[in-house]
Amino acid sequence: MKTIFSGIKPSGDLTLGNYIGAISNFVQLQNENKCLFCVVDLHAITVPQEKLELRKRTKDIAALYLACGIDPNKATIFIQSEVSAHNQLAWILECNTYVGELNRMTQYKDKVLKEGTSALTSGIYTYPVLMAADILLYDSSLVPVGEDQLQHVEIARDIAVRFNNKYGETFVIPEHYVPKIGARIMDLQNPTIKMSKSSSAKGCILLLDDPKIIRKKIMSAITDSESSIKYDIKNKPGISNLLSIFSIISNISIKDLESQFVNSNYGEFKKALADELVDFITSIQKRFVEIRNSQQLDDILDQGAITANNIGSRKIKKVYKKVGLLRK
Repeated sequence: MKTIFSGIKPSGDLTLGNYIGAISNFVQLQNENKCLFCVVDLHAITVPQEKLELRKRTKDIAALYLACGIDPNKATIFIQSEVSAHNQLAWILECNTYVGELNRMTQYKDKVLKEGTSALTSGIYTYPVLMAADILLYDSSLVPVGEDQLQHVEIARDIAVRFNNKYGETFVIPEHYVPKIGARIMDLQNPTIKMSKSSSAKGCILLLDDPKIIRKKIMSAITDSESSIKYDIKNKPGISNLLSIFSIISNISIKDLESQFVNSNYGEFKKALADELVDFITSIQKRFVEIRNSQQLDDILDQGAITANNIGSRKIKKVYKKVGLLRK
């Protein structure tokens, strides 16, 4: 049994890409592993947030975790800011992380190129270390991430190795986990970029979108000038992306879908996908409403915070002893 940690930032509404690339994998991994799934609200405040909206999105994501199939009897679900050990460990790790390492982080470099540094907070610069603390605090051996997050797992590994070499064995060295299918669901209007919260309105399907909007977005998705329904990322990125989505939500292999729609045109294929996707997301939305409006959600998050704090406090005590911060 491996220990798995992963989190989602409440900086916007969750997308179909979040479900396929992350949450669907959480649901599978919880059955055979010790899993901790977190809403990483501390990461959200590296940029300004409206407090009431941040609180709402934080609980919405926790409710969507449950609505999508994460079982609180199998996994620990909690909110990052309710476990103080994340902040405590992040500072220790910052003191064991080199400026050069943070300067090389791709996402930071991209932000500097686009925005300069005058308006960037130090939190944006150091948040890879907070992410490392999230992972290392729970002795996570496996970290489910998208391809764009691999560098963050690598720096967590480097920090852990450095700390272990300096102070003795303390942290488990984590490995990343990227699913073969669905790890990177693409924008419906520009299938060369990842579907994300910052995608165009037409290119991104939200888990809480109205069913009519979902259907319209699928029917208007960009494909290509050919008509064959074939998985070919290089030459047919649009239809390949739709095949990936269909495969994940229907649990039908891409090969079988190609056979099923061999004599169909794009319009027929999109209609079938839209029907399947609307049914799928509607069932999630129904469970979400029930959970979000119940006391059950707070009870689960309260218990998750207790479990995570118990683990985190033990690890912090061990780390503090290693570096000489405890009086006795």
